[in-house]
Amino acid sequence: MKKIKTEDAVGMILFHDITKIVPGGFKGRAFKKGHLIKQEDVQELLSLGKDHIYVWEDIEGFLHENDAAIRLKNLACGEGIVFGEIKEGKIDFIAEHDGLLKIDSEELLNLNMIDEIMMATLHDNTYVKKGEKLGGTRVIPLVIDEKKIIQAEDTIKNKIVRVVKVNPKKVGIVTTGNEVFYGRIKDAFGSVIREKAAEYGCEVLGQKILPDDLDKIKSAIMEFINEGAELIMCTGGMSVDPDDLTPSAIKATGAEIITYGSPVLPGAMFLLAYNGDIPIMGLPGCVMHSKRTVLDLVLPRVLSGERITKRDIAIYGQGGLCLNCEVCTFPHCSFGKY
Repeated sequence: MKKIKTEDAVGMILFHDITKIVPGGFKGRAFKKGHLIKQEDVQELLSLGKDHIYVWEDIEGFLHENDAAIRLKNLACGEGIVFGEIKEGKIDFIAEHDGLLKIDSEELLNLNMIDEIMMATLHDNTYVKKGEKLGGTRVIPLVIDEKKIIQAEDTIKNKIVRVVKVNPKKVGIVTTGNEVFYGRIKDAFGSVIREKAAEYGCEVLGQKILPDDLDKIKSAIMEFINEGAELIMCTGGMSVDPDDLTPSAIKATGAEIITYGSPVLPGAMFLLAYNGDIPIMGLPGCVMHSKRTVLDLVLPRVLSGERITKRDIAIYGQGGLCLNCEVCTFPHCSFGKY
């Protein structure tokens, strides 16, 4: 770039955006990069404190901040993302559709370890809505040595940011407990689960309410699977009392138990298993009365097609404490973030 006096800049091309700030009022772009400077612009530029102007001189081996940002976003961004207008060398990442935000944290760290480059995002596994801002990237200087961008392109092997569509599933609800089956108390799980499922467009095939009988619980799970259920949610009988049989019944279907217990509050007594490719969840009592629980963390990941592992659940220990805020802002809070 070349530095010249503003009075001598008429007819030249601005090298970078110029920002105007009015305290308590306006902050934004007064002149856009690439603007052809006219005589009438000179006085306003001077009023913005621009006694000198930088104009672009194409130098081999160096990139303008905008060109570098474009290469970074092409390198880092995968499916489900659209982009905002480049402003002052920064590009925002925007969700193209509703879905689960996936961040490759290691690759993001690798990119940010390269000098003069930055990228910031929301947390991994955040459920996002269409049009929501996910992150952004830019280079720090106005001009960067192209070798830094080439280093990034050689270093980053996987897309850092993606939005994966969440696919609705057919859900079967199995509720156990003599107290509910015999009408001593009213079931409170069914309506909550239907509401949670509806958030993602899932179809609830039905709810089977059963006594504390292992064989009947097992049979109900298998009946739903045979009816085409793609996700089973079991409620009741999930504590450690001797007559709580739901975990044993799930195991008796031949399902692989991934975890019985999670480092999440509310949600410590959560169970996750797979019967083939069909996920089976054992939901703790907190799902009935707490606004957000372990179910809100795991459900969108399951619906995205991800097969959850024991490690995936264990990682929730950091960030697994819900603060039960008076005004809930989930998913834009610390719950489930690590």
